[in-house]
Amino acid sequence: MSIRVPMTASGAEALKAELERLKRVERPAIIAAIAEARAHGDLKENAEYHAAKEKQSFLEGRIQELESKISHLQIIDISHLPNEGKVIFGSTVTLVDVETDANVCYQIVGEEEADIKLGKISISSPIARALIGKECGDEVDVKTPGGMVTYEISDVRYV
Repeated sequence: MSIRVPMTASGAEALKAELERLKRVERPAIIAAIAEARAHGDLKENAEYHAAKEKQSFLEGRIQELESKISHLQIIDISHLPNEGKVIFGSTVTLVDVETDANVCYQIVGEEEADIKLGKISISSPIARALIGKECGDEVDVKTPGGMVTYEISDVRYV
């Protein structure tokens, strides 16, 4: 039994695009660099050759990692689900800090695609765990490094 890893459709496409680029662009470029470095002669003292081989090793490792991740994906596309106002994996949630009235907006995504700068938080983050299953208008208490914060859910979108 393999463990399925949840990911949004856009996150899965980004992984597949990276894998394709590594295989079609990066790998041939490294092979060419190795061939060119070999042509320079003695491989024992050829820094270009050793650098290219090291780069190839890292590239092949990343290709294997991506292939493994892609094979274990469970792609969840919520854009086809009826929006019942509940916070679920993949939904985009607008929150209002009850104390400061500051608005924040997060999309709940898989571990691999989480990026706080883009407003994407991991399903396993404290905020996401507090939000899952809640509805528009609900208040949630989230334990943050700065202490407890109470948010009101002002909008839930399935995009």
